[in-house]
Amino acid sequence: MLTVSTLIDPGFSPHSLNKYASLLTTGNGYMGVRGTHEEDYTQQTRGMYLAGLYHCAGRGETNELVNLPDVTGVQLEVNGEPFTLLSGQFEHWLRELDFSCGELRREVIWRAPSGARVRIVSRRFTSMAQHPLLAMQFTVTALDRDVTLSFSSGIDGTQTNSGRQHLDELSLRVFGQQVLQGAWATQSGSHEVVITSHCQLSQPADSCFTAKNRRLMQNSVINLTVGDSVTLEKVSWVVQRQPDTLSLDTFSRRCLNDLQASAAQGYEALRAASQVVWQQEWVKCRVVVDSRDARDQLALDFAHYHLAAMTPAHDERTSIAAKALTGEGYKGHVFWDTEVFLLPYHLLTNPETARSLLRYRYLNLAGAREKARRNGWHGALFPWESAQSGQEETPEFAAINIRTGLRQKVASALAEHHLVADIAWAVVNYWYATQDEAFMREEGITLLTETATFWISRATEVNGRLEIHDVIGPDEYTEHVNNNAFTNYLAWHNVEKALHFARQFGDVKPAFAQSAADFLQRLWLPKPDEHGVLAQDDTFFSKPTLDLSKYKAKAGKQTILLDYSRAEVNEMQILKQADVVMLTYMLPERFSAEECLANLAYYEPRTIHDSSLSKAIHGIVAARCGQPEEAYRFWQAGCEIDLGEDPHSSDDGIHAAATGAIWLGAVQGFAGLSVCDGELHLSPTLPEAWRSLRVPLCWHGVRLVLDITADDIVLTTTQALSLWLWGRKVCIEGEARYARSDFLNGKFGTATSEGIA
Repeated sequence: MLTVSTLIDPGFSPHSLNKYASLLTTGNGYMGVRGTHEEDYTQQTRGMYLAGLYHCAGRGETNELVNLPDVTGVQLEVNGEPFTLLSGQFEHWLRELDFSCGELRREVIWRAPSGARVRIVSRRFTSMAQHPLLAMQFTVTALDRDVTLSFSSGIDGTQTNSGRQHLDELSLRVFGQQVLQGAWATQSGSHEVVITSHCQLSQPADSCFTAKNRRLMQNSVINLTVGDSVTLEKVSWVVQRQPDTLSLDTFSRRCLNDLQASAAQGYEALRAASQVVWQQEWVKCRVVVDSRDARDQLALDFAHYHLAAMTPAHDERTSIAAKALTGEGYKGHVFWDTEVFLLPYHLLTNPETARSLLRYRYLNLAGAREKARRNGWHGALFPWESAQSGQEETPEFAAINIRTGLRQKVASALAEHHLVADIAWAVVNYWYATQDEAFMREEGITLLTETATFWISRATEVNGRLEIHDVIGPDEYTEHVNNNAFTNYLAWHNVEKALHFARQFGDVKPAFAQSAADFLQRLWLPKPDEHGVLAQDDTFFSKPTLDLSKYKAKAGKQTILLDYSRAEVNEMQILKQADVVMLTYMLPERFSAEECLANLAYYEPRTIHDSSLSKAIHGIVAARCGQPEEAYRFWQAGCEIDLGEDPHSSDDGIHAAATGAIWLGAVQGFAGLSVCDGELHLSPTLPEAWRSLRVPLCWHGVRLVLDITADDIVLTTTQALSLWLWGRKVCIEGEARYARSDFLNGKFGTATSEGIA
């Protein structure tokens, strides 16, 4: 069985409860359950979320991912004293998330204030084999004296989203002595959720049930002899009832039957079934590095685990939230992060999942078309933040300024339109990687032409050329500018590919072809200056600079906004992330290596890296420019965004896109993978700390494994495959070894099997 990393919580601390609750989330793409402790702590935020289950709490609010009733809580008393790590003493501590099977484990030896010592071991996982299934065990052992234990566990409906209550209670039921069931509906009545839990103690106990204050609980008392153990085994089945299907009563009975069938198998069998699926994922997708720093492999495993746990591959009507299914940050909304930072991982490992994520955009075209029309444009203007409906979910105003008492208007939904081109970029890359004609004919062409039509209508004519005015690029510290380089180039790419594929698939309309050709001929694309540097926008070079050293030292904290207003930041060369560096990453074929390096050198000192997406992209571009050590520093800094020592870095959820960026940095940076003009290119360059790197990929339906060292690369394929290696085209079938020096010295060719082009 494949050995994979475990993520360890280094010790109990009230200050890092929520960070580790996020990092240790158990999930399967359908459901995410925060890694909170079973006992309650005031600072601790519990959370259980179903992908796509959103609700709006009321006037002035937006839809948010609903925090469901909790089933993981266990209130334990030992001889009448509540178990809490804030009192008594704990003499042993182990808490870890086993990535190989998605199981969260904890072992504590606790001495109660009265002196009684008990060992508490808890385990839980969400099943990859049965998505609605959450299983847990909670075992208590009496270590040095007889004890009386009181357990209270069940379904706690008091959970809220930061105080907002989304669910109304429909029914609470008890079946026999072990099964509890609750049904809730969102206050709009648009969604219903049924939670069924089977709670069983391994020894006979005095038990009763209580239902009050939105809680349905099983309460048990058991006398435990020294040396003996008792286990509470709890299996829960969490399902959303789709409207216009079975009646709630019939649906609830079916949930009860499904739960009982699962509970009868027992925790170990359920865990084993889930682990089989996890192992298949690890074998197919795991990137393996031999590094001097063991945390590098931990970071890669952390990324793969969460990428699998956050992605709703089961339902193309949902997508990936910016905080995944690990917390309530950004209200569970979907951003451009999905297409640019997360979809490439799936595209090159599980392309069918990438297709599902693109289908989410296709199914929400109606909302995008409506937003474009409402703003006076044509085509599709996708919302900057979306949920399940496809409507714009970006809050109209930010938080209140405590000095002025005024709210600042959020400009992203009004002007950060590059998302439209980002989606088109993802569609094109999907085609390059899969050659999926069915998707392109049925959905891809529509997405490309609708987004292209938006850009054509969005352009402004100025002195005979077309420009794009009043936009915000990925650098959100620079607002309402004209001819943002990132936006203009991506818009041009969007329209050019829409016209190309419409012609290729015989679906081009004369009016669209004419307007697209005019747009491509006349759109202003700023050119690099004599030093190779591209202006981020029309006015950027004219703005003053500022020494950003102290702000860069606290990257991600947005401390610049403590000293300067947003309006002042907007008028200086201060970047949250560098648009031009991002542009050279996304369209590498448009710029020479010298131009990429020049822009990296110019913009990095002006970039604070306050975006969690920034450092990874700088690292990839640095690697492509032949600077692996600089790239490695950026890559490790990106890994620390969630895994670093800051106790509050991930309180409201992990940075989902940053996990994708960990994988991107290894694969597109050090393995040197890029896609240029539709073809796969590899130019591996490892940092000194890495002795080897193994990357499994999928391209055109062919499984490909890269085994890279500083000196050579071994390519292994399941079928014949052509690609570019260090600038030379090769064809591989089976296994072939290539020496880096031969390519760089022009010898080109020490393959161990046939296949050199």
